[in-house]
Amino acid sequence: MLNLKGRSFLTLKDFTPREVRLMLETAKQLKNNKLTGVPNKHHEGKTIAMLFEKTSTRTRCAFVTGARDLGMHAEFLGKDDIQLGKKESVRDTALVLGRMFDGIEFRGFSHDTVEELAKYAGVPVWNGLTDKYHPTQGLADMLTIKEHVGHLEGAHLAYVGDGRNNVANTLMIVSSLLGLHYSVGTPKELFPDPALVEECRALAEKYQTGATIRVVENPYEAVTDADAVYTDVWVSMGEEDKFEERIRLLKDYQVNQDLMLATRKNNTKFLHCLPAFHDKNTKVGKEILEKYNLDAMEVSDDVFYSKNSVVFDQAENRVYTIEAVMDLTL
Repeated sequence: MLNLKGRSFLTLKDFTPREVRLMLETAKQLKNNKLTGVPNKHHEGKTIAMLFEKTSTRTRCAFVTGARDLGMHAEFLGKDDIQLGKKESVRDTALVLGRMFDGIEFRGFSHDTVEELAKYAGVPVWNGLTDKYHPTQGLADMLTIKEHVGHLEGAHLAYVGDGRNNVANTLMIVSSLLGLHYSVGTPKELFPDPALVEECRALAEKYQTGATIRVVENPYEAVTDADAVYTDVWVSMGEEDKFEERIRLLKDYQVNQDLMLATRKNNTKFLHCLPAFHDKNTKVGKEILEKYNLDAMEVSDDVFYSKNSVVFDQAENRVYTIEAVMDLTL
């Protein structure tokens, strides 16, 4: 029997396909339990720390809800509550928090920080997002695709947009582990790290998953025959000075009805990790879209709210996949 107790969750590259499937199977069971009124309180009396350098809606709420479902208390520590790397080193912070908490979540900028926390904490550390990877999101995406497409192995997932951000990296990794055909449509300037592409291909070969990885400039080529089309914001948190540059590079990579029709399938699902710049109904969205004379950025409003959009199922599934990771590693 697989046992993940005591393991940290920093990137999906650290796990085998069997271990990732166990996480998804556990998430499905925890979800079924909750929806049918069966309690999941496997860890009553435990306490976790949630360290947030970056703000969040879904990650924070999913960890709090998942912890409560498991019978635990979650303590939130925002950027103004901790001295991480400022007055206190990451190592010292890890050594202190590891003596007080049963597990630690970190959401922030540098992936080195979460690795150092895991090295010294002595308790499981979970990556809620870093500049390189977003593994809890990747798990929720796979659970959502399985629910709506019906299978993962052999499914075609197309990602359109910034091909080297943390979500795109994570989708490439998890696709290689679970046997999906992963294609990326992105400008040459935003191609994923070639070393990561080769590493993912090597993982697919090592585990004989049948996964393929393709990186192309033409978004219409990327989505041909796709079972699911995924996009993310064009400018990640911390890159706000790059809006003009990214709009110039990505204006032809918007996921709209024309692009969805290019899949040549009627039931292709649309995914987005949220939040999305799909209309002018937020203060920031209105300012940016009006400044650059756009109706939407990475996804059109009609695709975002279409019958094929599963973005809110993705958001809900963050709870169950995060809950599964905590349950298994604690």
